[in-house]
Amino acid sequence: MNLRQMTDVERRSAAKTFSQTWKDRGDEKQDAQNFWRQLLQTVYGVETPEDSVSFEFKVKNDQTNTTIFIDAYIHETSVLIEQKGKDIDLRKGYRQSDGSMLSPYQQARRYAGLLPHNLNPRWIVVCNFQEFHIHDMNNPNSEPFIVKLCDLEKEYSRLGFLVDTGNENLKREMEISIKAGSLVGKLYDAFLQQYRDPSSQKSLHSLNALCVRLVFCLYAEDSGLFEHLAFHNYLQSHGVKHARKALIDLFHILDQDVSERDPYLRNCR
Repeated sequence: MNLRQMTDVERRSAAKTFSQTWKDRGDEKQDAQNFWRQLLQTVYGVETPEDSVSFEFKVKNDQTNTTIFIDAYIHETSVLIEQKGKDIDLRKGYRQSDGSMLSPYQQARRYAGLLPHNLNPRWIVVCNFQEFHIHDMNNPNSEPFIVKLCDLEKEYSRLGFLVDTGNENLKREMEISIKAGSLVGKLYDAFLQQYRDPSSQKSLHSLNALCVRLVFCLYAEDSGLFEHLAFHNYLQSHGVKHARKALIDLFHILDQDVSERDPYLRNCR
């Protein structure tokens, strides 16, 4: 699954826009595919959803010699999606073509039972455009956890399993962590040489605190807590000669409550 890198701020903003776009909307037949494509692409960074999601996924029922169509199936994360219209109560049972009364989740479970073993879903998501009912198939009889569309901005991470391919993401995170650790190590060694008494406990404590604060600033810049390239540009504008004084000034400001800061400072995030 090809994912675009997105910061937390970008995801929250995209989730807010998506929620506003789909508020009080949702026709089961006309809107379902567009709804899921937009969600995966804009909020979760899936570059080409059509390569990962099968809509109207065809499954043969050998017992009745009929074919049923699963609304959507995400192959790389083994997610089965049962989509209903915005006016459907996901908790109620509805009469099926064979006369049985099934809730949307029970209907999805019936479909899952027709899939070959290698396509058994890890998750079943039942959705009516306004709510996502998420069923963990490791505990198939437990109550679902529910994410409301209107809460997606602050709860988007709870749907992260839609695109979490496990080992690939873990490997990528490990690679990033290793590179970050190597970078911090180089900074540590370079700064240590500048201390008058590099072996003293006071110097080592000061250096550790400095590295932690620098890592925070780098993270804040990457995650969107700071404006894009704000920390980089701040240090660059002061140059190497004045970098120490610039960092002392910056950390002093960050230690202050926003209400206590100089009102004439340029506004920053």
